[in-house]
Order: sequence, then structure tokens, then C-alpha cells
Amino acid sequence: MADILVAREITKRFGGLVAVNSVDFTIAEKAIVSLIGPNGAGKTTFFNMIAGLYVPTSGAITFLGSNITGRKPHTITQLGIARTFQNIRLFGTMSALDNVLVGMHSRLKANAFDAVVRTPLFNREEAQAREKGLDLLRFVGLAGKHEEWARNLAYGDQRRLEVARALATEPRLLLLDEPTAGMNAQETASLTRLIGRLRAERNLTILLIEHDMKVVMGISDRVTVLDYGQKIAEGTPTEVQRDPRVIEAYLGRAAAGAVEESATA
Repeated sequence: MADILVAREITKRFGGLVAVNSVDFTIAEKAIVSLIGPNGAGKTTFFNMIAGLYVPTSGAITFLGSNITGRKPHTITQLGIARTFQNIRLFGTMSALDNVLVGMHSRLKANAFDAVVRTPLFNREEAQAREKGLDLLRFVGLAGKHEEWARNLAYGDQRRLEVARALATEPRLLLLDEPTAGMNAQETASLTRLIGRLRAERNLTILLIEHDMKVVMGISDRVTVLDYGQKIAEGTPTEVQRDPRVIEAYLGRAAAGAVEESATA
């Protein structure tokens, strides 16, 4: 299957700090890929470069054959990349439905004049957007909660609402930044199932940052590991789980040595 995203020799420097160092990365269409690594490994910085929040110091990112390096976030959204955030960024005093409708803005054709005089185009788009928003809320498990303020939703539901808002932009590639952070075991299992449905039922390609290794190993087709801004391993979940470099990054050199001794015994 063709690659939907290709990143070549991506580097990001902040002054003298090299946050991401010459990373090559690809993701195939309709794949679920996890990006993992210890805290400070450069994972979110890499996400932010794909989403347009940061401009790479060097290297190039191609999405669906187009060079998106350094493009503005709204342009990248229009091209078909959406994301959620590590720290929830909802509009707390807006309803769940209104939060989703915000996500649809990049796809609507009516302008300010249409809104003021309520042209047929505006009225038609507004009705269609509302119905689509309700459908997305049902899809993520928030049926009947469309009128609740976002800040009044349970934590797990807020995470689901962020996913619904991202889906409203009609993405081809969805970036999930620690989607299960702060969740209990039941909420984590439920959201993991939702991620699987995003591919199976919405034909999405998914790239996620995740610290819960049970989630990573259970849902990923491929795992890429960063440490100190460099890619140190890549492969299937099983291959990565057994890689001494990965074990060293997470647990230290002694643990990696023990794994190597066990493998040769």
C-alpha cells in the first residue's frame, strides 16, 4: 500500500538544543503507527512539525505527494491532516456540538455575507453541518450529550470530543497525541476500540503518541521509537519490544544487557 506521509531527514533545533535529529519516517495509507519514546524524546515536536505548528530546521515532509514542509496549520488541515492534543484543548463554555462544528469550518463554503443575510447556501450548510456533527458525536460515543458544555463532560468524554472535532475536518491522516493519558483501564480499553474503528469504518490512517505500552502493542501495525531526538528502532510491536536499544532507553543499560544475555543463553 502506498505511503500517505513521508518525512526525510527531519531536524528541529531550538537554539542549541536539537529536539529532533535527522529522522526518516513513513506511514502507509490506512496503517496505525505508534511513535514512542521516553519523556523528552522529541515525539510531540515531530507531531508539531507534521501539523504545521513548528517549521523543520531542515528536511522535508510530503503528504499525499505534496510538500507540506513549513505550511501553515490551517492549510495542512485543509489538505487532510487533523490532530488531538496531549493537553485537552476544547472550548469549555461551548456545547459539545458547537465544538465539533468549529472543526467543520475549513470545509464550509458560506462566507460572512451568507451568514448575515442567511442565504439558502448558509441555511443548507448549517443544517447539514449540524446533522453531521450529531453523527460524529454518536460515532465516538457521545450520543445525547450534544448540548452539554465541553468542560462539564467527564474526562474520558472530553477526549472523545476532541476526536470528534478532529474528524469534523474530514482528515485522511489523524494524529493522536497521548489519547489515553489520564484514563482508567476501562476508559483506555474503550478508546482503544474507537481507534480501531476509525480505521475500519472511516478508512483513516492513524499516527499516535502513546505511553501505555499495552495500547501500543495491541493496536499498532508498526512502532517507531525516538530517544534524544533520534530514531533508534522501528518495526512490528514484537520486534520493537525485544530491541535492546529500546529497553535501554526505557529501563537503562543494565536491563538491555540482561535481555541480550537471555537471548543468547
